[in-house]
Amino acid sequence: MTASATADSTSADRTSPDRTSADSAPGAGLPGEPVVSVPGPVAVPVSATSAASAGTAASAVPAAVEQTGQPTPAGVLTGRARIDDLDARILALITERVGTAADIQSARIAEGGRRLDLKRETEIITRYRETLGRPGVTIAMAVLELCRGRV
Repeated sequence: MTASATADSTSADRTSPDRTSADSAPGAGLPGEPVVSVPGPVAVPVSATSAASAGTAASAVPAAVEQTGQPTPAGVLTGRARIDDLDARILALITERVGTAADIQSARIAEGGRRLDLKRETEIITRYRETLGRPGVTIAMAVLELCRGRV
């Protein structure tokens, strides 16, 4: 038997689509839910909701297990946490921008001007395109659409 055949049979033992949490220890997941066995006495549920309900059994495994049954590297988990933080900050900035744009539109209308300044919007689209390339145009258009609002 070759090394790859040995690896294949080992991974087949760990991930069996026929195994469910009903076949494993109590508290390993919801009844009928597929589980992934890892070396040692712990069976880890595949879904994230089950991982939370499994309590300490899931925390005994050093890295999370994705739907594929493969452990998620710590660097990936750290990167995902950074992405989530960045997304939250981007959303907060967009929300702030929407409010600022509404204030500008109200001031412009109060002075007898138009609600939109198309020359200014063109400058913004150009800046996004120069920084982000072609997809920057799409992003700028979406941001501008959000900020046009209804004054």
